[in-house]
Amino acid sequence: QVQLVESGGGLVQPGGSLRLSCVTSGINLNFWSFGWFRQAPGKEREGVSYMINGGDSTEYAASVKGRFTMSRDNANTVYLHMNNLKPEDTAVYYCAADASGGCSLRNDACEVWGQGTQVTVAS
Repeated sequence: QVQLVESGGGLVQPGGSLRLSCVTSGINLNFWSFGWFRQAPGKEREGVSYMINGGDSTEYAASVKGRFTMSRDNANTVYLHMNNLKPEDTAVYYCAADASGGCSLRNDACEVWGQGTQVTVAS
């Protein structure tokens, strides 16, 4: 059974950093694509970063480019490194995985989703 479990969220001051982790099970990271999405209160879910085919290429939303970095290890974990956090980054962050090709940074039709982790940026 394919499963994603996120962790690493929390409360951080503006300008601070967090690292989110997405531990996968039932997935070979080399053959799946992965995305980080977020949803703020009262807003639609939006793509933050998207890694194609286990790392062939990675795309970022304009709002986070240069501040966030998506990576993976050689085992079963995908990461989102978030630097210089801003209050507008406050949201529930979700990890998603897809092998069908129907998911992308701008299309959240991903096959598998984690439960989400809350990130709050406030002083």
